[in-house]
Amino acid sequence: MSQHTAEILWIRGEQDFLSNRYSRKHLLRFDGGLEIPGSSSPHVVPLPMSDAAALDPEEAFIASLSSCHMLWFLSIAARQKFCVDRYFDAATGEMAKNAAGRKWLAVVTLRPEVSFSGDRQPTKEELDQMHHQAHEECFIANSVKSEVRCQPVWGG
Repeated sequence: MSQHTAEILWIRGEQDFLSNRYSRKHLLRFDGGLEIPGSSSPHVVPLPMSDAAALDPEEAFIASLSSCHMLWFLSIAARQKFCVDRYFDAATGEMAKNAAGRKWLAVVTLRPEVSFSGDRQPTKEELDQMHHQAHEECFIANSVKSEVRCQPVWGG
């Protein structure tokens, strides 16, 4: 079993915490040394207590699903001898309220657009099958209860 880590650091400093008007900016640190500024989403906590330029948990969740899907797709395409030149995904997430009235990311939609080169080009059916297999294999998609849709952009 592999273990993955992330460190999250928030420091109050001189902020008036008890007024609930403190900054939500924090630091996300990953096991390879990467550090990314984090914050609550301005859609959840208004500016200036949030930082719109920082990564928020909702964006990180969507990016994680998109990245995992892409990595599996690339692996599958390589095994099937399709040469991928470019992979772009403009993924989105939709907030909704669940049965208990709590907000959650109910639907994440991936919209991968893939360009290939070489003599071997996938048909739409082969492309759809590779995306289906990538979705089935994605560790992150297998770990969440939100609906994850994949709507590949066909350019062939």
